[in-house]
Amino acid sequence: MTTTATPPALLVVGHGTRDDEGAEAFRAFVAGLSERLPQTPVGGGFIELSPPPLADAVSELVQAGATRFAAVPLVLVSAGHAKGDIPAALVRERERHPGTSFSYGRPLGPHPALLTVLERRLDEVLPPELRSGTTVLLVGRGSTDPDANAEVAKVARLLWEGRGLAGVETAFVSLAAPDVPSGLDRCRLLGAERVVVLPYFLFAGILPTRVRQQAADWAAAHPGTDLRVADVMGATDELADLVVERYREALAGDLRMNCDTCVYRIAMPGFEERVGAEQRPHHHPDDPSHSHGHGPHAHAH
Repeated sequence: MTTTATPPALLVVGHGTRDDEGAEAFRAFVAGLSERLPQTPVGGGFIELSPPPLADAVSELVQAGATRFAAVPLVLVSAGHAKGDIPAALVRERERHPGTSFSYGRPLGPHPALLTVLERRLDEVLPPELRSGTTVLLVGRGSTDPDANAEVAKVARLLWEGRGLAGVETAFVSLAAPDVPSGLDRCRLLGAERVVVLPYFLFAGILPTRVRQQAADWAAAHPGTDLRVADVMGATDELADLVVERYREALAGDLRMNCDTCVYRIAMPGFEERVGAEQRPHHHPDDPSHSHGHGPHAHAH
């Protein structure tokens, strides 16, 4: 009699948000992955702000018999969370659960599947025949990591190519320039007949809400511009397929991380002090081991 070994667990790691709708979207997405991979143990948790904490997700999978994990960061760009915070959290979980091992997958973007979803969100607010007179403002989260901001610019260029748009500009809602109003000013100065603000976010949250509000405020001050705001990408089949792809890459050791412009490895101008910086996991309010010695990070997500 032969038995089939249980595959390594898929551990989906999110950052966390103070927005209940966004946190619930993450939890529902993880539940959907369990249905997509019925033979694979699947769990998901956050490194801060939202329940369940990553520690609870790992403990639940360990109690169910999992010892090998492939962790996929549910983030779009290779910023500090993907490069430092999440790997540090995985090291902590390995130390908490002796005998476990963790493979780490790469962030989700840039990827053609995400471009497909972005184009779909664009089409929901803009008929295709209006593309030639429309400039898109792709709005990312923003980071103090120049490599992460450059990835958003790459997505913008890939979205522009071959889709008949007048142009695709970039802006960021926090930590990086240009901000949303400045990005919209640039689109207008470039002669845009209409502008579609396209959030480069997976789920609802405080920052996507801020993007929408800033766009509304700008539109009120510029009534002559046709301004439209698209929705976040959401829990699509393309996103689920991409997470499974990253999971299988991690299992195969096919990581292909972009380290050539990583501030933790390369002395980038203005960021030289980050080379070799120590990486520590975030504080999570629901992780009792963090009740002392670590203050929460003041992020708004």
